[in-house]
Amino acid sequence: MDYKETLLMPQTDFPMRGNLPNREPERQAKWSESDIYQKVQQRTEGRPLFVLHDGPPYANGDIHMGHALNKILKDFIVRYKSMSGYHAPYVPGWDTHGLPIETALTKSGKVNRKAMSVAEFRKLCEEYAKKQIERQREQFMRLGVRGDWWNPYVTLEKEYEAQQIKVFGEMAKKGYIYKGKKPVYWSPSSESALAEAEIEYHDKRSPSIYVAFQVKEGNDVLEGDEAIVIWTTTPWTIPANLGISVHPDLDYNVVKVADKKYVVAAGLLESLEKELEWEQVDVLKTFKGKELEYVKAEHPLYGRDSLVMCGDHVTLDAGTGCVHTAPGHGEEDYLVGQKYGLDVLCPVDDKGNMTDEAPGFEGLFYDQANKPITEKLDEIGALLKLTFITHSYAHDWRTKKPVIYRATAQWFASIEQFRPELLKAIEEVEWLPKWGETRLYNMVRDRGDWCISRQRAWGVPIPVFYGEDGEPIITDETIDHVSALFREHGSNIWFEWETEQLLPEGFTSPHSPNGSFTREMDIMDVWFDSGSSHQAVLEERADLVRPADLYLEGSDQYRGWFNSSLSTSVAVTGKAPYKGVLSHGFALDGEGRKMSKSIGNVVVPNDVMKQLGADILRLWVASVDYQADVRVSDKILKQVSETYRKIRNTFRFLLGNLHDFDPAVNRVATEELGEADLFMLVKLNEVVEKAKQGYEHYQFSTVYHTIHNFCTIELSSFYMDMAKDTLYIEHANHPARRAIQTVMYDVLVALTKLVSPILSHTADEVWEHIPGVSEESVQLTDMPEAKTFTDVEALLAKWNHFMSVRDDVLKALEQARNEKKIGKSLTAAITIYASGAVRQLLSSIPSLEKLFIVSAVKLAGEASEAPGEAAVFEDLAIVVQQAEGETCERCWVVSTTVGSNSEHPTLCSSCAETVSTYYQNV
Repeated sequence: MDYKETLLMPQTDFPMRGNLPNREPERQAKWSESDIYQKVQQRTEGRPLFVLHDGPPYANGDIHMGHALNKILKDFIVRYKSMSGYHAPYVPGWDTHGLPIETALTKSGKVNRKAMSVAEFRKLCEEYAKKQIERQREQFMRLGVRGDWWNPYVTLEKEYEAQQIKVFGEMAKKGYIYKGKKPVYWSPSSESALAEAEIEYHDKRSPSIYVAFQVKEGNDVLEGDEAIVIWTTTPWTIPANLGISVHPDLDYNVVKVADKKYVVAAGLLESLEKELEWEQVDVLKTFKGKELEYVKAEHPLYGRDSLVMCGDHVTLDAGTGCVHTAPGHGEEDYLVGQKYGLDVLCPVDDKGNMTDEAPGFEGLFYDQANKPITEKLDEIGALLKLTFITHSYAHDWRTKKPVIYRATAQWFASIEQFRPELLKAIEEVEWLPKWGETRLYNMVRDRGDWCISRQRAWGVPIPVFYGEDGEPIITDETIDHVSALFREHGSNIWFEWETEQLLPEGFTSPHSPNGSFTREMDIMDVWFDSGSSHQAVLEERADLVRPADLYLEGSDQYRGWFNSSLSTSVAVTGKAPYKGVLSHGFALDGEGRKMSKSIGNVVVPNDVMKQLGADILRLWVASVDYQADVRVSDKILKQVSETYRKIRNTFRFLLGNLHDFDPAVNRVATEELGEADLFMLVKLNEVVEKAKQGYEHYQFSTVYHTIHNFCTIELSSFYMDMAKDTLYIEHANHPARRAIQTVMYDVLVALTKLVSPILSHTADEVWEHIPGVSEESVQLTDMPEAKTFTDVEALLAKWNHFMSVRDDVLKALEQARNEKKIGKSLTAAITIYASGAVRQLLSSIPSLEKLFIVSAVKLAGEASEAPGEAAVFEDLAIVVQQAEGETCERCWVVSTTVGSNSEHPTLCSSCAETVSTYYQNV
């Protein structure tokens, strides 16, 4: 007789294999068709608002692994919040202005920049940016990130630009905006000023020169036959030298070397003797630096005065203690020069070429001028030594080429004026990790004024008019008018219309008696664009609010978006734009190296999704310590895929064994559950509480490990394994079977909800197969709540102890299997010798053979009475041997009762009874 039809084998159409690359796009299409984002928002409307404000990625090129890491982390948080009592809208954004798009167009070979107007070129930039947005939007959505994708914010939009103008105007009204000629980071390769956030450092080989400046007027401190020695690694700035800085409180020496006299810092004399190879040095005189103030030296190339000044920036870290000062090429040089009334000489043009203010070197690119300048200094006897050093040097983060300090007329935001407010705001924000607060605090504390003007075409214009006398005009009237025009027409009109058309009708100014005006043609720094999003997005949109609850970006944004957003927000509102800031590290390859196309170690999100699926990427993000740099490789993703397989198989097993379970009809009351069943529900409680705590504290690896361990240890290795006998063998409505199904149902529903923020596609797929649920998607539910049980501590103590004993039994079975004493565990009978608490524990638990998955269990004497062949553990010993009897054809248990029922000679007595009942009811 075939008894298979009497077995309650698991049945489910939930597939074993995820086939994620094919199934995920189908599910995303379903989400789009049903507008799941809006349904989630409608369900949670009226709840407390939680706003995670999206930092805008730059609209250029395919997304990379850093993008994927960032967007998936945000999605975890937003999905969890919407399932845990909050209304959590997510508005994605894009940063669209700036040099990369200009460069992409001009390098394409399809655009003749010189043959078109600024406005025409800007329109091409806008078209290009919009195409990139479409490209990236599709890829972000493919990650399974839920958001208002068809109503994002974009920095080139009219409404955004209008609000950005308002931010600029408000800062100007408070006196924080000014124009001045001072040294700024200048990129010859971009032909534009740069902000600190646009600078990165790489090694560069530079000349290192020591130069003697002959004293011209000693002011009764020096006799006039001495030379002051300076050191520099930028010989090209020597033509711009107007002074020499010394520290007022340091000691300085006049030393005699051969027939020459030199002035150097006393604290550096010993190192200079070695560096300059001075053999015989006599110290003639010592004095404080402040005594050298207003001494005049002679510029070695041009003969003009080089004024000696006192400055606290001078140190003994390197050099001579006498600092070459070119006010047009250094921030500290500029400040000390301003104090002493020096000009701001900058003999370098926009392209980095020397001008006619550097006679003898006109037309040379600044870096190429180093050699002829050094040769000239050597020729006239002023060069004391030339070597070369490799040091960390500022580079343009876009072009990757060196930058220089160059004095030009630029627009600045005066950080100095509201620095105390900035520092106070930083202290009021919650920072994760905590070191983020120190990092940004120190940056803001030490940063200079923010250069916000750029000499480019593609960006938001600086809304400034000029009178006939050259005076800048920024008033409430002009700002409001320009903002309104941009909201209606967009910023391109700044480059299309006449100046008079951009001014309010009938506008007059004492700076233009004839009514003639011009306008500023520089654009704003792109960090001012994105840094205005708190005003242009959080304030502009009705579904958001300022300050946001959270900003979440990579750790590079402490000098970028976190910084610029803080500056504009504090300037305008007096407060930070965010209540909390969370940062993540960078995505590296499997060996911890930066990803590079040249190395060939780049992991591309699109490729991963095509091969493995987005849920594998999402699970990888959940598995890593993202606040540090994270590693990703094919090998790592393969390991993550194995974890995914275990979780998916857990879901499949649970679904398969609930095929005949209706929670409204078949649920067993809690008080009727067995202890093992209750134990699993208590363990589920622990999982729920621990996973939710992980989500609350943005510790997603805690969620990952909690769920993975529960699936593999408590469920797979214990409960599901020992439950098979009852689930498959007992009749459908057997109380023990329905009790197990009740537990499995609660576990399935809770786990599906808990993994939903991470495995968004898989959780939705599982939800569709769960019997008795009414919501169309798990996204339209709330996180599970821990249930209350009585005597939990006693139950946990008992069954945790049992799990420990069970581990020992499994070890004994494995040892016997290795020794060929048994085959599968159901062929075994075990005799347990136990003492004390272990004996008492095992005596209190019925059906031990089912829990140990063996055919027979006998509890014998004390542990000390065990025979020599027993496997010995603490407080117990175990003898494993072949079970007596025959194997039941239905339940596979080895039993002496097989054949005791003549109608079913191949079954054990228990199965024979069940089968007889089955056929009677058929």
